[in-house]
Amino acid sequence: MLKLDGLASFVAVAESGSTSAAARRLGLSKSVVSDRLAEVERTLGAPLLHRTTRKLSLTEDGMAFLERAARIVREVEEATADMAQRRGTLSGPLRVSAPVTFGRLHLGPALYPFLQRHPQLELTLELDDRRVDAAADSFDAVVRHGALEDSRLVAWELAPSRRLLVAAPGYLEHHGTPCSLEELQRHRGIFYANRGVADWRLTGPRGVQLVRAGMGLRVNNGDVMRDAAVAGLGIALLPTFIAGDAIRSGALHVIDVGLQAAAETIYVAHPEGRRASAKLRAFVQCLRDAFGTPPYWEVLLPAGSLPAP
Repeated sequence: MLKLDGLASFVAVAESGSTSAAARRLGLSKSVVSDRLAEVERTLGAPLLHRTTRKLSLTEDGMAFLERAARIVREVEEATADMAQRRGTLSGPLRVSAPVTFGRLHLGPALYPFLQRHPQLELTLELDDRRVDAAADSFDAVVRHGALEDSRLVAWELAPSRRLLVAAPGYLEHHGTPCSLEELQRHRGIFYANRGVADWRLTGPRGVQLVRAGMGLRVNNGDVMRDAAVAGLGIALLPTFIAGDAIRSGALHVIDVGLQAAAETIYVAHPEGRRASAKLRAFVQCLRDAFGTPPYWEVLLPAGSLPAP
């Protein structure tokens, strides 16, 4: 008879792509995962994985078996979590992906009290600025900033997000403060690489305007963008949750050219077709309560620092 821990090991190996990664995910030794996987294959009488020195890949039988095995493992985990909630506790694994800077500045501090209140909850928080595939990478949920693009995800809004053009006082003293779109294009820009293009899209009475400033720096991390702007390397378009402290301290000044970046959203999304577990719903509510409406990082900005919408 198949054992649940064997199914869980097979699913983890198939989704992680290696026995080592699956062992880290399950909190087990590599040898234990390998033994459990071998037992599943013996019970089924068929190999589920092709094994080479470089990688693991699913056999045809493995691909056919994976979907049902993953569903069984998820349903047992959800049933266990629901039973724990009936007893007034949250327990079991919860795997979440989030952007690096937002996770460090705001997500972590919001979650520490939550985890203290629910010591049986096993949260794995992976910080990565790339857009992970929640379903394929086996995340229970992803925290994202921007527009919802993946139709296979069900999203819950956490907080609105506003982006501002900012630069260091020293940079503006030396290069001048742009007051129009034309002046802005003559400056050096610090751009977010993960958006794909080195430009800014601003909205005004004439609709969306594309701004291509000179290339000062292109990088895939918000912390580095903010620090580069503070160092005087150019103008950056940054969310207030990243630039807020630097604006409050005077290390960055807000630039108003009469146009605004499109409003975005910070949200939690989970794969379509999966029922949101009690622990995921509690996770979302914890973040909403911690961030507030409007979010605290905008409430704390100095009066008059935000351009008129």
